[in-house]
Amino acid sequence: MAVTVRIDGVRKAFGRTVALDGVDVTLEPGITGLLGPNGAGKTTLLRMVATVAAPDEGRLVLLGHDPADAAGRIAVRRRLGYLPQEPGFHQRFTAFEFVDYVAILKELTDRRTRHDEVRRVLDLVGLTKVSGKRIKALSGGMRRRVGLAQALIGDPDLLVLDEPTAGLDPEQRLRFRQVVSALVEHQTVLLSTHQTEDVAALCNRVVVLDHGRVLFSGAPAELVQQAAGRVWLTDAPDPGARVSWRTGDGRHRHVGNAPPPGAEMTAPTLEDAYLLLVGAELAEAAA
Repeated sequence: MAVTVRIDGVRKAFGRTVALDGVDVTLEPGITGLLGPNGAGKTTLLRMVATVAAPDEGRLVLLGHDPADAAGRIAVRRRLGYLPQEPGFHQRFTAFEFVDYVAILKELTDRRTRHDEVRRVLDLVGLTKVSGKRIKALSGGMRRRVGLAQALIGDPDLLVLDEPTAGLDPEQRLRFRQVVSALVEHQTVLLSTHQTEDVAALCNRVVVLDHGRVLFSGAPAELVQQAAGRVWLTDAPDPGARVSWRTGDGRHRHVGNAPPPGAEMTAPTLEDAYLLLVGAELAEAAA
């Protein structure tokens, strides 16, 4: 498939803090999950792909255009959908009015056609019944879905989603997966998440960032394979494990480089492989 996003040697710093340090990533149509601990540089990278931020060094090519050029940036934005981590809602707008406002910004000028499109995306995210409610009266999960609806306006070729399932309950997350999974045939989707199960369920590719560098880029199954033979179960804590925790059935699940002799091995998950890659520090912070 054709490359739709090319990121070459991108570096970005904020003062003395280096957010991205020589990042190289290429994307094709399909869904790519972006994993990494807080501060890894995920949001900075997504903001660049969404043409909101520019690199200090390196180059991006998005949908065949250079976003460093004003004309190229406009051309990308016409084919882009973006859900930022903190959407800026107009609190007095209803859900319909806000998505309609974004549709106007996206140059949908015919009122009837535009309203049909607004109703379509609100229905996709399950907000038809509350489309007339003011955003300030909606729950956090519903506001998140309003943000997703506006990103879907116009059936964009490039969809950038920053923590799209944050604040969603399990039923809403399932609906999100259904909506996004229908886009894989012709659209390029880049989504940042802390939920490895979302990546396992949706993504044909995963990129892991840590300290501004790419630790892994490839198929989720390839990442899982890196943890093969490195996950085991015991009835008591194993101090030799790199990462371990007590499971709901009272047993202890361990991830590490050297299982003890006679250990009860178990099949690794994407979460196991991710924790093994980014280290024990992340697991301790999340515990």
